[in-house]
Amino acid sequence: MVPLAQALVTEPVQIFFIVLAIILFAPLLLNKLKIPHIIGMIVAGVVIGPYGFNILANDSSFAIFGKVGLLYLMFLAGLEIDMYHLRLNLRRGMFFGLLTLFIPLASGVLSSYYLLGLGWATSFLLGAMYASHTLLAYPVVARFGIVKAPAVLISIVGTIVAVIGALLVLAGVVSVQEEGYFNIGAIAALMGRLGLWVVALLYIYPRLARYFFKKYSDKVTQYVFVLALVFFAACSAQLIGLEPVLGAFFAGLLLNRYIPVASALMSSIEFVGNALFIPYFLISVGMMINLRVFGDLNTVWVSLIMLAVALASKWLPAYIAQRSACLDSDSRQVMFGLTAAHTAVALAVVSVGYSLDMFDERILNSTIAVILITCAAAPLITSAAAGRLKLKMLDFEPVAAKGPRSRANNTLIAVANPVTSPALVELAVLMRNYRGSHKFYALHVRNDNSPAAKSVSENSLATARRTAAAADTVIEGLDRYDLNIVTGVLNAIEERDITEVILGMHRRATVIDSFFGSKVEQLLRSTNRMVMIARCFIPAGTITRVVVWVPRGAQYETGFNRWVRAVSRLTRQVGCRIIFCCPPELQPLIRGVIYSENYGIRCEFRTTNGGDDLILITKDIMDDDLFVVIGARAQSLSYSPEMAEMPAFLQRYFSRHNLMVIYPEQFGEAPVLTSFTDPLASDIAHGASPLTLKIRAAARKMRLFTNRLLQK
Repeated sequence: MVPLAQALVTEPVQIFFIVLAIILFAPLLLNKLKIPHIIGMIVAGVVIGPYGFNILANDSSFAIFGKVGLLYLMFLAGLEIDMYHLRLNLRRGMFFGLLTLFIPLASGVLSSYYLLGLGWATSFLLGAMYASHTLLAYPVVARFGIVKAPAVLISIVGTIVAVIGALLVLAGVVSVQEEGYFNIGAIAALMGRLGLWVVALLYIYPRLARYFFKKYSDKVTQYVFVLALVFFAACSAQLIGLEPVLGAFFAGLLLNRYIPVASALMSSIEFVGNALFIPYFLISVGMMINLRVFGDLNTVWVSLIMLAVALASKWLPAYIAQRSACLDSDSRQVMFGLTAAHTAVALAVVSVGYSLDMFDERILNSTIAVILITCAAAPLITSAAAGRLKLKMLDFEPVAAKGPRSRANNTLIAVANPVTSPALVELAVLMRNYRGSHKFYALHVRNDNSPAAKSVSENSLATARRTAAAADTVIEGLDRYDLNIVTGVLNAIEERDITEVILGMHRRATVIDSFFGSKVEQLLRSTNRMVMIARCFIPAGTITRVVVWVPRGAQYETGFNRWVRAVSRLTRQVGCRIIFCCPPELQPLIRGVIYSENYGIRCEFRTTNGGDDLILITKDIMDDDLFVVIGARAQSLSYSPEMAEMPAFLQRYFSRHNLMVIYPEQFGEAPVLTSFTDPLASDIAHGASPLTLKIRAAARKMRLFTNRLLQK
């Protein structure tokens, strides 16, 4: 079908309305037919596009929004990766990347030369098209919640390797076509620019992100800042001769550490991308597809050959990688589905080949047919296997991780004013338990019915609700009138069956005032629930390390498992590493809790033997660390006389540090302790050589010096 001279709809408002209608109704209709919504977007693009009913023109607006949607898709793929599991699967991902690069490349070259009768240069160009692919089906695995599955992580790493390799082949073919010989200097220059680009972004982006998130807390400003970093990385990648999708994905990897999954900023990023940009990209892909290319028998024959090569050459690497990694058949199908679609780089290859007169209309139309069918098949293949893989992941979780799914957490957040409530709510949400019911309550206690007191209470609770809603979390506000603050908190604990209480750190009003304040000390004496007293001068997402000091005998407290799970969940969300400073008999027990819950965090251990070692730790705590102290109530099993001096010690040495003091739950059910030795965990006191410890200390000092310069 020849496109009409002018589309039926040209008004911008009408165009945007039609696109929004497609984004709204396509998933609703196709969900009833058990068809992935991605297919609906692409099919809708075909219908309304210039090769369909020509309702909308494939103009610059779709080109812009479509490109933005593709970059957004790759950025989300990098942002949602679990870096811990990515490191575990990095070697297998590199192996799969080499397979999914060279097997399609070799298959494409040989089939193009011997079956289609093309020249060697054109055959290598088509081979680059076969080798490249786009993570078009990534939203499918995201919806099924299997982004941390080994098959998905291996596919993502393989995508980067394959795309970079395909672009290098493309550069070499263009060099041969334009200059008449293979210019190895151009390839070496491209590799050099790539190395410098990676090093520059690795150095600049983490420091810039940490500085910006510390200085500006407005979510809109943070969102615009993140988008600016993403598109700067995409633009800079394009300037050095790479595809912008690589820049967007790399930006996602670098910002992964500073945008927790449970944060309000992450919710905003996912919402905007899934609601607008990514659907726009899928519709723009459909508008480029011309179904009439199948009208010519010769084109159909060439299309069948190219399609067979495209699918077989992507299935074979998935099969080899699946067998070598000892994965199941559903993992192979997910890997195949994620790497089967050809869009972004394939279109770039076709455009270059057509502009250099290397492709005729037959090859061009056949390539478009390959893009059409692979874009339609990839989500279907992925969706069919993703559901089964999700069920297997649930079945094969550790028994201890599946057992407590009925565990209920009820967190009470005491908010005193609108200024401090957002930080406490954000900290509580980051420690959320996703394996059972977890309810949040924001409490403001007042003993005054004056309009001013009521206004402070309403503003504090409203701020807490907005902060939780931004992170897609429901929090119930409790405005309580009681005799005093401690009585109000105690009554709320009993009424709501609270399991943990989060308080802000007390600010000393007078010289004779205690570190925690009389109210907190009275609360600790009056309740046996876990109490967490927190003070953070920086956003939780910019925390570099979590350092936990654990006293001797802490394993005998009934709340031992609960506080280990809480700090582990916080570490997992922030994406940093955690260091436990504890006696040697506690280390396998802490590892046992972390392993049984399958948190997948980087944990290290430093052997301590008492309060004297706590003084030695003070010099190692940096401004970007969160220092967690596990306290002990008087007459508890882990209490010692030196605990009485702990508040004065914290006031003296940690008055300017991020601090959290946890008093574990007591007098509940005895904890089930599991001992485990994790080969991935390390003891930083015994597992490293003196030279390694010196290098780490020098690196920490350099990072601290750099952070202070940025703050100035």
